[in-house]
Amino acid sequence: MTEILLGTHTIKSHGVKVVKAHIHNWLILVILVVIDGLLNYVEPFHRFVGQEMMTDLKFPFHENTVPVLVVPVIAVLVPFIIFGVYYYLRKDIYDFHHAILGILYSVLLSGVITDSIKDAVGRPRPNFFFRCFPDGKAVFDQVTGDVICHGDAKIVKEGYKSFPSGHTSWSFAGLCFLSLYLSGKLRAFNRGGNVSKLCIVIFPVLAAVLVGISRVDDYWHHWTDVFTGALIGVSLSHFSERPWQHFVTCNSFPVLIMKMAQILSSANDHIFLVGGRGPHMILLTSVLYVV
Repeated sequence: MTEILLGTHTIKSHGVKVVKAHIHNWLILVILVVIDGLLNYVEPFHRFVGQEMMTDLKFPFHENTVPVLVVPVIAVLVPFIIFGVYYYLRKDIYDFHHAILGILYSVLLSGVITDSIKDAVGRPRPNFFFRCFPDGKAVFDQVTGDVICHGDAKIVKEGYKSFPSGHTSWSFAGLCFLSLYLSGKLRAFNRGGNVSKLCIVIFPVLAAVLVGISRVDDYWHHWTDVFTGALIGVSLSHFSERPWQHFVTCNSFPVLIMKMAQILSSANDHIFLVGGRGPHMILLTSVLYVV
């Protein structure tokens, strides 16, 4: 049976209840974290790299414009802050919990898929030559013609993880989820003609695009790596938003009104009479949230 949850629902009053109701989802999240962590220890497939292939792999090797640790800040922590501001204003623990759970699924599923593909494909990065031969002196096997790297083992290992872009997939997974969240709260597509709302909704996507562009500019990825990473991130943000759509990307008050109208018109089994003295004694007990 559905439930109408009216009034405020805070972390203090309903937090433990909500987490317990979704404990299985949190356990799966922990498993995803472990899997993604283990994938970083897996040695990627060492794809054949011949001397004639080095033409496209001799770009300069330098540090990231967007460091690895900055990505979760942009893709996860910033959305958390926005979710927290909305919770502070509306005191809606259900919205807050489901938004956090949804975005974590988005970025972690994206991370697991991206890192799995990285290890399986083993595509060399555009700066692979200087990872493999930091002194600029190339060495190739006399029989197979494959590279014989003498660079730092960890740097060479990362050199085989070009496809797809992890920075890009994480950024799009987190920031596109945030964009969907904002579009629901602002009702950006309610045909009201308020283009300023659309600008706010597009801004997170623009940030993700700029992260992807930086990966090509830094010569850490080919453009196809970034494009594929963006597709993975966008897809996972959409799939992760769908289970919570009525909680996370809908404006609470309009949805509540619509649901109450539906109950009053057709769902007699969702209405309880208190005292049995007519419609004025109706107690609505379920509409907006299904837990």
